[in-house]
Amino acid sequence: MSTVVTTPPTKLQPIASRERGSTSRLAGFATLSRRRFSLSAHTPREIFVPLLTPILFAAVIAPALAKAMTSGGPIDYLSFVAVGTIGLLVPLSCVLGGIGMIVDRESGAQRDLLAAPIPRSTMVFGNLSVSLAVSCFQVAALIVVAVLRGATFSTNFSGIAWMVTATLGLAIAMHSVAEVLAARIPKQEEYVGVAPAVALVPWFFAGSFFPISAMPAGLTAFAKVLPVTHALALMRYGLVDHSGRGLHDIWGMSNTTAMAALSLGVVVGFAALMVAVSVRVFSRTAIH
Repeated sequence: MSTVVTTPPTKLQPIASRERGSTSRLAGFATLSRRRFSLSAHTPREIFVPLLTPILFAAVIAPALAKAMTSGGPIDYLSFVAVGTIGLLVPLSCVLGGIGMIVDRESGAQRDLLAAPIPRSTMVFGNLSVSLAVSCFQVAALIVVAVLRGATFSTNFSGIAWMVTATLGLAIAMHSVAEVLAARIPKQEEYVGVAPAVALVPWFFAGSFFPISAMPAGLTAFAKVLPVTHALALMRYGLVDHSGRGLHDIWGMSNTTAMAALSLGVVVGFAALMVAVSVRVFSRTAIH
């Protein structure tokens, strides 16, 4: 009598499945990003209109404020306000982008895309990639026009890194807020009423036109907890305020690098929190 000995098969299938899953997610993300880009820039008008706002801010609003007010310090006020307008431009662009998400949900292809074999979070990150690209495009246009109008930015590699990281963190956070609002608010009309308050109100208290220390103590304390305040302080530290006056108004410390790191932690932490919340909210409400 002979005995047949068999060798158990090696478990390769789970590894192959994970590889296919990762490839599928990346392909899905790329497809969704291209789709959102095509929807957001379908015509020349849709490309020009987002650039019109930063051009107006840099060419008209900031110079007008510079003529009407003086900074009383070594920082050129035109440059001070030009950076401050980023704190309005990025949140406003990201939050108003939520209108397109509502339209996509109500009359677009979102329901069909939800049936695709990819995680629902991929749709959130696909939308986020386009929002980041638009925000960076607008900020670059604002800075270029501000320089042409007389703003002075003095920076190095580390300063650019502080500024870019703060801008990206603010854009990620505000797009995630827009995702949450778009998922929770059923109608465009209601969203239009809520969006300006979300994008505008924090900006007025964040030191956009003047240092937060110039406000009453209660409002100064309120400004210190706003992520946009920390983002603007970081942007100014990188571009025009190398002594970190804005950071000192928030933290009151002597080590500028430590204060910048703390403010960056606030911005990045808020962005990470809002991304997690937006993915969860979208995943739970997308099919309803």
